[in-house]
This record gives sequence, structure tokens and C-alpha cells, in this order.
Amino acid sequence: MPNLRDLGGHPTRDGRRLRRGLLYRSTALDGLDGDDAITFARLGVRSVYDLRTGPERRDAPDRLPDGTEYVVADVIGNAELGSPAQLNGVLGDPVAARTLLGDGRGTAMWIQHYRDFVGLPSARAAYGRLFGDVASDAHRPALFHCSTGKDRTGWGSAAFMLLMGVPDDIVMDEFLLSNHLLEPVTARVFQAFEEKGGDADLLRPVFGVQPAYLAAGLDEMRRRFGSIEGYFTDGLAVDPATQQTLREAFLEP
Repeated sequence: MPNLRDLGGHPTRDGRRLRRGLLYRSTALDGLDGDDAITFARLGVRSVYDLRTGPERRDAPDRLPDGTEYVVADVIGNAELGSPAQLNGVLGDPVAARTLLGDGRGTAMWIQHYRDFVGLPSARAAYGRLFGDVASDAHRPALFHCSTGKDRTGWGSAAFMLLMGVPDDIVMDEFLLSNHLLEPVTARVFQAFEEKGGDADLLRPVFGVQPAYLAAGLDEMRRRFGSIEGYFTDGLAVDPATQQTLREAFLEP
């Protein structure tokens, strides 16, 4: 599956590493069958956290092994601008795409999304549920995902890694890795759009990630909450004791 990866293995500032095999990030799991289903089963995932909206879940429901805990943690709720439904509508309409995304509007839209991932009540509740749950062994190994596993999932991954003490440059590299892993998928989307007369450059801010996106989320987090610990405590209602439990669970000795 594209963009499914373990968040373990990354080094921290104090010389430790994140444990492998406990927390995964991914694209949606609606196509989980065949070899992918076998590979997924081997991960031993107990809990899946779906960060998508209601329409996304209805259009492409996850296919999970029996017994897997499935938790809805909708990040953007009823937010309209740049919603998946809106974006899907412009893929077949180059004129509408230019109206929505042209002249830098696509990039600006996604920068705002990352600020919303920090500030929206739905986002704070969703990430709070995710990280509050995975502090407990009963929910691990766990996997969380959105549709392509790069934005809502990307912010959640970055926030978690920062709380664990992973250096900023490694967090950014992990964030940008989605561009490479999703390239086979995005190439097909761009080609189909160009065949309809569209300019694929309009879609790149939507179907890829940029350093400016994560930077906007981090700026919003620091502006509102001061630090990553403050974000978890005051933004996500994951108190300092639970943060310490997360470190003990996810960091090698």
C-alpha cells in the first residue's frame, strides 16, 4: 500500500529511538485485500483511527480484519473550503480547478488547513482521542490515516514525533517523504487531468506536501499553545502524565 509506514526507528535528541511496530501511518484502507491484507495482518494492528470526514468514509470505507478496533476521529468535521468533495469535483473541470486553485490559491488553502489542524475543535478532539488512546497498551499497535496519508495524518505524525523528542529536521524529512511514496498515485491523477486540458501544476499543492505546510502548523501551534507539550496539554487534553506514559511506551530505553 502506498504511504503506509512505521513511525518507529527515528532517533531522538537524547540519543534514544522510537520503538518499531507500535504506531503506523497510512492512506485509507478501503483497498485492503490480497497481498496488502496479508501484509497488514502481519503488523498485528489492534486499533485503526480514521481521520477522514463522513463523506470520505462512506465513499471508501476501510476494509479491516475481523476484531480490529475501528475509531472515527474526524479532523476537519464540516469544514467546506478544500474539502475532499470539492476537490474531487475540480479534477474533471480544468476551469473550476483554476478558479479554486490558481494564482497560489491552492498553496494558501493548504497552509490554512494546517493551521486548522491545530485550532479546529474537531481537530483537537480527534488528535486528542488518538494520542490519549495509544498511551494505553490495549490500543497498540495502532494505525491512523486519512485519505492519502499526507496532511491530516502528516500533521498527527509530526506532532507525535516532536513530543517524543525527534529533531525538527528529521520530522520534516518524514513529513516530506509522502511526496515520494505517493508519486505513482499522483502521476496517474496528473496525467488524467492533463488529458482533460488541465494544468497539472494546479494540482501539485493539493496532491503533495510542502515545507510551508508543516511550518504553518508549527507556527499556529506555538502561537496558540507555546510548545508541543502545551499543545498536547491545552489543545488535545492529553495531560503531562499521559505524555510521559507515551514516552515510556514509544521510546526505547
